[in-house]
Amino acid sequence: MKKLLMVLGLLLGSFAANAADMSNGADNFYNSDKLTVQKVSFKNQYQMKIVGNLYLPKGVDPKLRNPAIVVGHPMGAVKEQSSNLYAQKLAEQGFVTLAIDQSFWGESEGAPRNVVAPDLYAEAFSAAVDYLGTRPFVDRVRIGALGICGSGSFVISAAKIDPRIKAIATVSMYDMGAANRNALNHSQTLEQRKQIIAEAAAQRYVEFAGGETKYTSGTVHELTENTHPIQREFYDFYRTPRGEFTPKGSSRRVTTHPTLTSNVKFMNFYPFNDIETISPRPMLFISGENAHSREFSEEAYKLAGEPKELFIVPGAGHVDLYDRVALIPFAKLSAFFGKGLK
Repeated sequence: MKKLLMVLGLLLGSFAANAADMSNGADNFYNSDKLTVQKVSFKNQYQMKIVGNLYLPKGVDPKLRNPAIVVGHPMGAVKEQSSNLYAQKLAEQGFVTLAIDQSFWGESEGAPRNVVAPDLYAEAFSAAVDYLGTRPFVDRVRIGALGICGSGSFVISAAKIDPRIKAIATVSMYDMGAANRNALNHSQTLEQRKQIIAEAAAQRYVEFAGGETKYTSGTVHELTENTHPIQREFYDFYRTPRGEFTPKGSSRRVTTHPTLTSNVKFMNFYPFNDIETISPRPMLFISGENAHSREFSEEAYKLAGEPKELFIVPGAGHVDLYDRVALIPFAKLSAFFGKGLK
């Protein structure tokens, strides 16, 4: 009997570790019956294929030119994680939307997989504008972009040199440059940064000589009593049925994890430099009240030119805004793009 109870305890413990918190309408894999969806692909400026899901409201007149929005997924994720949800919810409000896979991730091209390449990440947004702006049902002077988490910094990087992006919104933004240089709340020392850079440089020799690729950061694959609360927050999305998704041809072992040797490229990534030059195009920064990433939205807002707005979602954390429909301010986003893309 005692042995049976122990086994049951282990099973229940395993279930609890993999159960997803579905509160506040968590609905990452939302599938709207009000839209038509089409898998599309197009080339970026470097002739690499970008793949995305194109959403159109049912009954949309193909002879009319409609406003459109490009949606980028969180860093290390794919379009099936958060960005499809946002794209559908905005398409339901009348926008043509395109949720893309970043280069080196998901169904988009780029090798080796999971490489960090900030310039190419920004290029994916401009390539999506190329595609949308040549569709007969899209008004090329009314194209906006939305970046979730890390894509918030990539869309800012793109918008600084692509004036075709007429309105820019970010949700739960991570400045991937500052996050890697300084860590959250500037908690990483210069010596720690140099140690990371040295480790990546040494690993380049290993992989150049044919050794195994090494991955870094990303989301843990199991919880322990010592798992950090922020990692627990990501685990609840990426490692449970709530948001877990493994692209075809990939491996669960490496989902969310960038390659160690390329991740240091973020050290040279400064998306907020010259952010004020995006003005007078409007910018909206959305963050959760309790988000560990809130500092990045606040910094971007401080540096950006007018018109700009910082919108704080009461009671929300960082990952909450990936898929918790009851917390995500879709009405705010719809109003912002409706005005910005008039």
